[in-house]
Amino acid sequence: MSTTAEDVSDDSLLVLYVNGDSRAAEELTARLGPRVLGVAMRVLGNRADAEDVTQEAMLRLWRMAPEWRRGEAQVSTWLYRVAMNLCIDRKRRARGGHVDLDAVPEPPDTGRTAAEQMQDGARQDALQRALMQLPERQRQAVVLRHLEELPNPEIAGIMDISIEAVESLTARGKRALAAALAGRREELGYSDG
Repeated sequence: MSTTAEDVSDDSLLVLYVNGDSRAAEELTARLGPRVLGVAMRVLGNRADAEDVTQEAMLRLWRMAPEWRRGEAQVSTWLYRVAMNLCIDRKRRARGGHVDLDAVPEPPDTGRTAAEQMQDGARQDALQRALMQLPERQRQAVVLRHLEELPNPEIAGIMDISIEAVESLTARGKRALAAALAGRREELGYSDG
C-alpha cells in the first residue's frame, strides 16, 4: 500500500484484501478486531466466548469479502451486526449459563496507585455485573452507545431496529444501570459533591 494504513478506509482495505493484499487484512483485523472483542466481552461477560465470537465474525468477514458492495454499509457496522448475532446465538444456546466476570480483563493502567487501581477494578466489576442483569437488547444498545460510543443510526443498523428504538433501549438501560449501582456510590468511591 502506498499510503499509510490509517489513511485507507475499511471499505478500501476489504477490497485490497480481496485483491490479494494480506497487509490489508492485517490492518483491518488490527483496526476492528479489538473493538469487536470488547463488545462481545461486555455482551457475553466471558472472555473465551468473546474471543470465539470475534474469531467467527472476522472469518465471516473474510468469507463474504468478495461479494462486498462498497458504499452500501460500513464494514464496521456489518461486523458489529454479525458479532451481535453471534452473541445472541451463543446466549440462546447457553441459557442459564455461568458468567465468569474474572475473565473480563481490566484496561491497562498507567501511573495509578494500588488503591486507585483497586477502586477502578471494583467499578469495572460492578458495571459488568449490572450490565449482565439488563435485558439482552438493552445491554447490547448500552454497550454500543455508551461503551463503544457509536452513533444511534449505526447502532440501529447493527441491531436492525429504528433509531427511536435505540434511544428507548439506551435510555431504559441507562436508568436500570443507575438504579442498580445507586446504592453502591459511596462504596465505589463516587461522591455527590
